[in-house]
Formats: sequence, structure tokens, C-alpha cells
Amino acid sequence: MAKRQDYGMETSRKSPPATTPEGRENQMIALAMDLAEKRMRAGTASAQEVTHFLKIGSLNARVERDILEKRKELIIAKTEDIRQSKKVDELYADAIAAFRKYSGNQEIEEDNDRGRYDD
Repeated sequence: MAKRQDYGMETSRKSPPATTPEGRENQMIALAMDLAEKRMRAGTASAQEVTHFLKIGSLNARVERDILEKRKELIIAKTEDIRQSKKVDELYADAIAAFRKYSGNQEIEEDNDRGRYDD
């Protein structure tokens, strides 16, 4: 059996498993990042590990992350705009109904809604 290398991993700071899949994934990512960091500091990291961190640290990768963040903000803003538009439409409909009620045209409108027309 192959001997397991010790990279100075601290086994005493174990945290309980997360209760959600996303939380568990985040824990696993944190562990992998810790291990990769320790291997890089010890000089035993593989070429793939080193290349990975070089790529994510490049200017292109940073610009792409910024673009993705801006797109996310744009989608959130558009979603909020749609919600606000729906609220405004509802307010207009309520206001029109109130104006009709106060002008005394409520009965005529109710008859029109049922398909009857008074000419």
C-alpha cells in the first residue's frame, strides 16, 4: 500500500458536515484549496495544480469574472424592473377602478363586463 504523504493537514479542526448539498460542496472546495495550498508551499504540487492557479489568476480570467458579475447584476436589475412594472400595472388598474367607482360609472362597466351594452 502506498504511503500517504503528510502535508501538515490539521486534523483537529474538523467541522460537522453541512446540512445542505451546497454547504457540503463548499466544505469540500475549502478542503481541496487548503490541500492545494499546502502542496504548493511544500513544492510537491502537480503541474496541473500549478497551471490551474496560473489560469485563474490571469488577466483574462479576471476580466471574464468581472463580465459575469456585471451580467449577473444586469439580470437582477431586469428582474426587479419586471416586478416593479407588474406592481405599477396593478396600481393603475386599481386607480382606474376607483375612478370609475367615484364617477358613478361602475354599474355601466359591470354590465359591459358581462356582455350587455346600454345604448
